[in-house]
Amino acid sequence: MSAVTVPYDRYLKYQEVTDLLHQFVAAHPHYVTVESIGKSHEGRDIWCATVTDRRTGAPEDKPGFWCDGNIHASEVSACSAVLRILDQLVTQEPDVLRERTFYLVPRLGPDGAEWALETPPRIVRSGPRPYPYDEAEYEGLERKDLDGDGRILSMRIPDPSGPWVVSEEEPRLLRKRRPGEKAERAYRVLPEGILHEYDGQTLKVRRIPQGLDFNRNFPNAWRQEAEQHGAGPYPASEPEIRAAVDFIVNHPNICGAITFHTFSGVLLRPPSRMPDDDIPSEDLWTFKALGEVGHEMTGYPAISNFHEFKYHPKEVITGVFDDWMFHSMGVHAWTVEIWSPQRQAGITDYKYIDWFRDHPHSHDIQLLKWSDEKLEGKGYVDWRPFDHPQLGTVEIGGWDGAYAFRNPPPPLLEAEIAPLADWAIWHAGTGPRLELRDLQQERVGDSVRLRLTVQNSGWLPTHVTKTALKNKICRGVIGEISCADVPEQEPLQKPAWLHSGQRRVQGPQLEGWCDTPSSGFGWHADVTDDRHTFEWLVAPGHTYQLVARHDRAGVVRLEVTT
Repeated sequence: MSAVTVPYDRYLKYQEVTDLLHQFVAAHPHYVTVESIGKSHEGRDIWCATVTDRRTGAPEDKPGFWCDGNIHASEVSACSAVLRILDQLVTQEPDVLRERTFYLVPRLGPDGAEWALETPPRIVRSGPRPYPYDEAEYEGLERKDLDGDGRILSMRIPDPSGPWVVSEEEPRLLRKRRPGEKAERAYRVLPEGILHEYDGQTLKVRRIPQGLDFNRNFPNAWRQEAEQHGAGPYPASEPEIRAAVDFIVNHPNICGAITFHTFSGVLLRPPSRMPDDDIPSEDLWTFKALGEVGHEMTGYPAISNFHEFKYHPKEVITGVFDDWMFHSMGVHAWTVEIWSPQRQAGITDYKYIDWFRDHPHSHDIQLLKWSDEKLEGKGYVDWRPFDHPQLGTVEIGGWDGAYAFRNPPPPLLEAEIAPLADWAIWHAGTGPRLELRDLQQERVGDSVRLRLTVQNSGWLPTHVTKTALKNKICRGVIGEISCADVPEQEPLQKPAWLHSGQRRVQGPQLEGWCDTPSSGFGWHADVTDDRHTFEWLVAPGHTYQLVARHDRAGVVRLEVTT
């Protein structure tokens, strides 16, 4: 049991998240440390919890796994999901921490999340820094809580040329007008808000001045503003993204990653800017195998960014976290989109992005029924008259997207994120793991032969991906020897105690068993490419320290006296 209670029935502001993380440190000092990896635009610390059993080794000496949340401001359930992983590791699965390290950043974008948790919320994509221009537009609609109920809903405005009419099947709802349909009463719908410099005719919505999208700012296939909105002035220009990039690059033991977002209820995998055929087949097979288990554990389908999750069929997304981790860092990385209101309402035959462009009106009716029955009606607000200062009598109401869509409603939060934590912890356990297999010594004339054999016991190979192997992102396993009872000196020549071999030698990458075929039919052979033996001839009568290490697979240390 943990002395820390994480509230999963509400969303937490920055100070509460900070306090919780430090409570975990106090309650579990063997497992948890917390450090600031950088400062946000508004000066808040970006906290990273390093979670491992320090009694079994230093964090950097074990395979690592990265999880972050809340890169997008209003996606606050992502923060809860990362906190759930931390909570679960120290209370339910401490054995995992004997061999693995987790780097957990619950709130990578703390500033924007604070805005989103205000009443009424200020919704921006990522952070509060104005971009690409410092000033706001003069004209247009500013989103604003006009009726003082703490929410920003929608306004429906009677307009003969409007594209919406009242539903015949459910009068509380609007439906799209059909092609060529005549309507006695039609509506135009806008966000709830106030109009600036309104000329009595022209309705437009102001560009939100805070136009950054942190998940376009990563340094892989980054594109500037003219090609991709929100990407920032240059790769990793934003302090929040630079903090994450620097930390990950400086922790080469990281073997995999998940970034938590909302919403769609899917597990997204790279690549984003190219078809599956353009990445190594082995990497694709492994992604699919990991995703199949993820689907089984979470109910979330595992899908391709490029093939199934484009905002527009003719456009690709670049500069995103999971692509950077896969293409540049050479590990399997995922974007988990938490929460699917559609699936909650029993809608399963839909495409995750296309649905918002076009879907049957029957789906809206299903969602309204779900809101009535499961959310106590809080997901949809009945239209009510309001005297707008520029537009006259309008009606305010409609879907409360902040409550029902953007994140799980608080009573449903824990049930939604618990399976995601299960999968993240399982995923981390598939990584490589360097272990001692054998140590032999034998007398050979005036020398002693030491033979150190290590093996990779993980499902994944030590290099993790073929992409990493191709791009030489990490070295093979390293073997080192030193003499404990002879002082180290600057090596001008080979030390007298080392009769043959090198003090440090680079061996190969060690395979896992992720690519083992399902059936051999007589011609399959399980060769020992998961093992490697280092050999030295040394002087007898000394104590030697042997080390085998791999940046991603961990470290084996032992001492032997000849």
